[in-house]
Amino acid sequence: MSTIREELVYAAIHKSDSLIDYNIHDDFHKQFEFKKQTILANNSLTDDEKTEAIKILNIDYDRNKVRRNEGTRRICENCNQECLATLYCEFCVRNYLKLKFSNWTSGNDNIDNLIQKCQMETYVPYKIIEWIPYDNLEDIKYLTKGGFSEIYTAIWIDGRCDEWDSKEQRLIRFGSINVVLKSLENVESANQSWFEEVCS
Repeated sequence: MSTIREELVYAAIHKSDSLIDYNIHDDFHKQFEFKKQTILANNSLTDDEKTEAIKILNIDYDRNKVRRNEGTRRICENCNQECLATLYCEFCVRNYLKLKFSNWTSGNDNIDNLIQKCQMETYVPYKIIEWIPYDNLEDIKYLTKGGFSEIYTAIWIDGRCDEWDSKEQRLIRFGSINVVLKSLENVESANQSWFEEVCS
């Protein structure tokens, strides 16, 4: 496998975006196909770079299909559901998350229910709302105070989920990343304004 020149891959993707004629390519399916064909016709990219660029385009395309609930469906080889995503199955991801519900708790049923609801509505493996246990954080530093919370920065040791491994039927984590934390006060008496603060 040759070295992938990421800057050229992203430049080619941006160029394919800029070349779209929205009068002709008037929906995200047509736009995806146009961008894919533009990448394939780009002679400045190696075959590996074209593959990488198309993978990146597919990630966006899958997100749009699942979020909008439209597009060609396929039968997942694992759960036999009709899914929209091509790089993963949104139902397998949700089922995996559901099986993990008993492995974590915030200590507050309202918070747990909110996180679980968000997880059951997730449409991409890399944007999953999770409860992060305190022992999975390091280098916690105070930043400021505002609203119902104090704001901190930290390093999330395991990091967020990044992609779905269809073969192993599990989420793969990105690795350590910097995060911003809100230390919420009066969690026991959480109400609507408290939840709005959490989501801000």
